[in-house]
Amino acid sequence: MANCERTFIAIKPDGVQRGLVGEIIKRFEQKGFRLVGLKSMQASEDLLKEHYIDLKDRPFFVGLVKYMHSGPLVAMVWEGLNVVKTAAFSLSWQNERNKGHLNRKRGCQTNRL
Repeated sequence: MANCERTFIAIKPDGVQRGLVGEIIKRFEQKGFRLVGLKSMQASEDLLKEHYIDLKDRPFFVGLVKYMHSGPLVAMVWEGLNVVKTAAFSLSWQNERNKGHLNRKRGCQTNRL
């Protein structure tokens, strides 16, 4: 795929607990993106601290690590043209115009790879 991008998306413990994994995957597949990696896991505190290293000085860091360690999560890598921008838009808390955004409803997180 020319100019293909990849992005990491994690379905947080609340999204897994609420049974929303299939709906989230469905939405990205309907947008034409390809799922290239998926792993259901219980992330260790060490892995979470490494993943969120850029937030270590923020006051919410300890709570974030504790929350993400509180249950299983689903880690995914998606591929496609403009997948980073689309995922950020779809998952954005900031985008009030985007009534279908997943982050509030679905407990997701995204990062550029």
